[in-house]
Amino acid sequence: MSFPTQYRRTVTDRTSAAGDQSRERLLVVALDLFASSGYRGTSIAQVAERAGLSQSGLLHHFKSKADLLAAALDYRDELEGHLLETADGVPAMSWAAFDALVEVVRRNAAEPRLVRLFVTLSAEAIDPGHPAHQWMLAHYDGVTAWLTAAIERGKGTGEMERAMPTAHVVQRTIATMDGLQILWFARGDEVDMVADFVEYVDELHHRWATTVREAAG
Repeated sequence: MSFPTQYRRTVTDRTSAAGDQSRERLLVVALDLFASSGYRGTSIAQVAERAGLSQSGLLHHFKSKADLLAAALDYRDELEGHLLETADGVPAMSWAAFDALVEVVRRNAAEPRLVRLFVTLSAEAIDPGHPAHQWMLAHYDGVTAWLTAAIERGKGTGEMERAMPTAHVVQRTIATMDGLQILWFARGDEVDMVADFVEYVDELHHRWATTVREAAG
């Protein structure tokens, strides 16, 4: 699951990969290797070799494997975050936020490496000693902050019922999206991740959309 770039809370101060081809190539390779082998099963040497750089060249951009991991995870969020924003770069709010999440699920279904990365490293990062642990906490803080703001905006504009339990819906949305990713990754074609998440969002609309929203379509 991802969230708009404005809600990103990086653990340390990092620059975007955009405009730096060597850095971006390293992050793309690192995403694939961390996704397939996990953090402990991936080495700096493997990333450098596959990216066509020396280890010293890699360490010019990232001082350690932990730094590379954190940057790769930030890059993943950067790739998806823009899907959750309007054309003006404003975070999607109200029902538009949930519709944008559907598009993220569609993208994920076409990009298995992103799903594999999240599933693999999320499981590893439960350990407080894992280098991605703080990223994981910051990641869920960002998701929670954005969805909470989106729902409260919807209530304020009258698109969502005021009785809608914000915290419960936020938690359920996160659990549904991430749970579907795990099932889809584990069981493949047996799970239609996109259809199941669309059904979940439709159920939310049916339960909590106001008459104004329903009349509009």
